[in-house]
Amino acid sequence: MSALLEAERVSFAYAGRPAIRAVTLTVGEGEMLAIAGANGSGKSTLLGLLSGLRRPSAGSVRLAGRNLREYDRRALARAIAVVPQETAIAFPYRVAEMVLIGRAPYLRGIGLERAHDVAAAERAMARTGVLDLADRPLAELSGGERQRVIVARALAQEPRVLLLDEPTTFLDLRHAIEILDLVVDLNRHERLTVVAVLHDLTVAAMYFPRLVFLRAGCLAVDGAPAEVITEATIREVFDADVEVRTDADGVPTVRPRRRGG
Repeated sequence: MSALLEAERVSFAYAGRPAIRAVTLTVGEGEMLAIAGANGSGKSTLLGLLSGLRRPSAGSVRLAGRNLREYDRRALARAIAVVPQETAIAFPYRVAEMVLIGRAPYLRGIGLERAHDVAAAERAMARTGVLDLADRPLAELSGGERQRVIVARALAQEPRVLLLDEPTTFLDLRHAIEILDLVVDLNRHERLTVVAVLHDLTVAAMYFPRLVFLRAGCLAVDGAPAEVITEATIREVFDADVEVRTDADGVPTVRPRRRGG
């Protein structure tokens, strides 16, 4: 598996306060990687560095061997798409209009989309199961439907890399499963490279073959879920007392230990 996205000793600070400390990470083409860690450990910041939305104060991030700084904004948006944790909707968009925004890196201006841009947006909507919602206002959609629309917008960019920041946080169990099943399907059938920040370790272990833990801005562990999800590691990284069991499929599951009687 060839390296596609590489961070080499990247650091970042907010107002002088370190958030990411000399993290080195390589993501292979077609790989699925989950990033986890306690609140404030730097997960979303690292995702921002990998996307090019933030510039490291030290170190570098490379896409296909080129420093992200060498890409112009349009070229980078054609290669890397981001699904944020929350998407503010400032205008009363309909679904098709929101997805078509994903074609912005290919357009010369607003309203200048061509037939192949519309076709790309329609393919993205079909791929995410929202084509029949194309004329619906976003405000009328459920949380799961809206999240699929945001994924469709990202796919309309026709990226090589999809970055997701806690994509299931505000979803109920059924819609969370739908989103993760969709992400796995995109990875398997379209060779899309996926990096996702997740907070549920059991879910991460079920869907992602590789898992990275951050602790205080540093990379603490990196490996297969069965290797890194251990009671000792979780105690060290999350300061949490848990019980880890392995199910019949070899997937580790995490349960908090009950205190007292």
